[in-house]
Amino acid sequence: MREIAPDFRSVTVELRERLLNRNYVGTHFGGSLFAMTDPFFMIMMMKNLGPDYVVWDKAGTVRFLKPAKGTVTARFVLPEESVSAARAATESGAKHEPVFHVDIVDAEGVTVADVEKTLHIRRKKK
Repeated sequence: MREIAPDFRSVTVELRERLLNRNYVGTHFGGSLFAMTDPFFMIMMMKNLGPDYVVWDKAGTVRFLKPAKGTVTARFVLPEESVSAARAATESGAKHEPVFHVDIVDAEGVTVADVEKTLHIRRKKK
């Protein structure tokens, strides 16, 4: 983890290449790249919505674009519009399943993988 904004609206994560996260051909193991993106959108949304909401990771996909070497970075951003949309969509008790995207980039800023995460959000029953 490199940086978490105090308002949990942005998080930056780094993954350094090490012996235990390299694959057979010497590049980052794909599972490690996907794992580095796992909880962040869920946690960011939980922190911004507060305790009256249930937030879960529902689905995730990764698309590997090129072999990753060295240190890679993912920067997660949660806009106010996404938080407001979740509140509005769940006001009546309905579920809301927004989709978020994050790119994993190498040291030169080249995207090596793109990740899509779907959240499940519902207002808690009173």
